[in-house]
Amino acid sequence: MTIHIGILGGGNISQTHARAASEIEGVKIVAVGGHNLEKAQALAAIYGAKAYGEIEAFLQHKPMDLILIGSPSGVHAEQGIAAARHGLHALIEKPIDITTEQADALIAACEKAGVKLGVFYQERVAPDSLKLKALLNEGRLGKIILVSAQVKWYRPPDYYGASRWRGVWALAGGGALMNQGVHTVDLLLWLLGDVTRVWGKAKTMLHDIEVEDTATAVLEFERGTLGTLECATSVYPGYARRIEITGSEGTIILENDRLIAADLRVPIAGLISPPEQNSERSTSPVISDVSGHRAIIEDFLRAIATGSAPMCDGREARRSVELVQAIYQSSDTGQEINLCHR
Repeated sequence: MTIHIGILGGGNISQTHARAASEIEGVKIVAVGGHNLEKAQALAAIYGAKAYGEIEAFLQHKPMDLILIGSPSGVHAEQGIAAARHGLHALIEKPIDITTEQADALIAACEKAGVKLGVFYQERVAPDSLKLKALLNEGRLGKIILVSAQVKWYRPPDYYGASRWRGVWALAGGGALMNQGVHTVDLLLWLLGDVTRVWGKAKTMLHDIEVEDTATAVLEFERGTLGTLECATSVYPGYARRIEITGSEGTIILENDRLIAADLRVPIAGLISPPEQNSERSTSPVISDVSGHRAIIEDFLRAIATGSAPMCDGREARRSVELVQAIYQSSDTGQEINLCHR
């Protein structure tokens, strides 16, 4: 049986979505839609799909089973809700949207329509991330004491200047934290559980943009773990993303989704992977390796076929937006923010 997929958006990330989907057996890209018809046509031509400049016309394309949304973050919920009204499943680029209110509206619309909702957080399917998750679940690090996460990346001025939405509050919902750092925020929540208190500061230090290019936060997790988070697009020349987790039984370091160090009281064989030689994400938004995105799409297709939940569904994806919003609120007020979880 052929699965008919539509791509909503024509930029870098939609090209990544299309490449990933095209590698999956039984999947056919049938339509590409976006506000920029020229970009939609260029992407559609690669896969023999039909291009649309109007979203409603795109959503009416037949046959189409699900859509992959790679539009600006601030319209994710609006477009996902429209897809749900057409009975289409929606797999959305991170973040789910830029506010919890819009995320909640999207989640409710998909539940009402009986369609699946998922979000691309491909770090969750990286082999070493899964290893680390298993170690934590098994208690191999003991009591988790401290976590440090760094996303110290660099983006040149034209990264923002050449875009209609990057760096703009209404469409991006934030900067280094909401766009680049949100992957790591999701990973921390997935690995360690909810955050109960946060203090943060976000500033525009380098670029001529509305949103922040530099942010820091101090986190207290529900389990008692203390943590720090640094996110930036202002750190030249850009460095590998790094997460260090220390427990009572030792420390593990994850760098660019690879376990590069495991200093444990009781050593575990086979944990360490060779470090990544080229950290492209630290300096560029273009993604050459689409294996993670392909795995997320494959997981989403399984969820549709079996009626199960996707690896990162709407409610899971909402958590990272809630925490990012809390950091922004703390930065604006200068106060520690308490998060209440249902």
